[in-house]
Amino acid sequence: MNVLMLGPQGSGKGTQAKRIAAEFGIPHIATGDMLRGAIAAETPLGRQVKPILERGELVPDELMIELIRERLDEADAADGFVLDGFPRTTPQADAFDAMLREIGRELTVVFALQVSDQICIDRLLKRAAEEGRPDDTPEAIRTRLELYHRETEPLIEHYRAQGSLVTIHADGTPNEVFAEIQAALEQVAVR
Repeated sequence: MNVLMLGPQGSGKGTQAKRIAAEFGIPHIATGDMLRGAIAAETPLGRQVKPILERGELVPDELMIELIRERLDEADAADGFVLDGFPRTTPQADAFDAMLREIGRELTVVFALQVSDQICIDRLLKRAAEEGRPDDTPEAIRTRLELYHRETEPLIEHYRAQGSLVTIHADGTPNEVFAEIQAALEQVAVR
């Protein structure tokens, strides 16, 4: 089962992706966590992307595709994955689709988590306070939400056209949202 999570920062993508991963025994591949790990470890990639992320901008596509291709080659991703945080632009989606074809995989389902900007802002500010995340400043949050609406939201139509999109109302509690996701996954399993 190959699952892609779409939604603005603060929509609960990471929370729900972790639950899907645990339920199906497949890895949660969070590009944000991968990048933050590279920064913390001060790898060459980490040093390259740190100033980009601090400005609230997107990491170049070719770097992200290579990072994901390497991750999908690992043994634990053989039976599937839950990808969270990529693609974020139409060119990235096209490159990701091409990369999946090259490695002989296809997406089982694409979840689009939908929630208001205000709920996202509230959740992200709360997370920043709880986790001490320096990238969750009000200015950076607004920049990322604007980027999401301009660059990533069009992917909803991209994946709807492929027939793999399921819209999820993500303004409820984590359990309510997961119940909706589980119902959708049962439908996908029937197809």
